[in-house]
Amino acid sequence: MSKITPTLWFNGGVEEAAEFYVSLLPESRVESINRSPIDTPSGPEGQVLTAIITLAGQRFCLLNGGPIFPQTEAVSFMIETDSQEETDRLWNAIVNNGGKESACGWCKDKWGVSWQVTPRRLLELTTDKDTERAKRAMASMMTMRKIDIAAIERAAAGEGVDA
Repeated sequence: MSKITPTLWFNGGVEEAAEFYVSLLPESRVESINRSPIDTPSGPEGQVLTAIITLAGQRFCLLNGGPIFPQTEAVSFMIETDSQEETDRLWNAIVNNGGKESACGWCKDKWGVSWQVTPRRLLELTTDKDTERAKRAMASMMTMRKIDIAAIERAAAGEGVDA
């Protein structure tokens, strides 16, 4: 087990977020929901203070710290997907549960945490040794919100691109 546990700061909703996050990916579970034994600046005694979760095999702490430090895009979670179906399922789960779409495969959940739903195929195409192919794939991705693997493959192959 790692000695480092990344902690996410929340302004409420820790228990709901924990249950939602572990529903997204295999090898995920809520390890514990912990209530504060005393009153704190973020809430009264007995309020959920932390949730310890394992998400896709990685341990996290969700901290109900109050409104002092809001989430920003400076920290995001990239989920590498293996198919369009998996990409669609995860994207839709996050966005349709109070989240918001952003550009290039990024979206935000209802607690403000940023996610990158990233097909492995996208990573392969945008890092292709054929730089022209990689450029076409990257240019296609830049026009998208949720990633469309087939469209990026067509762009990388030069289909529909003026020479």
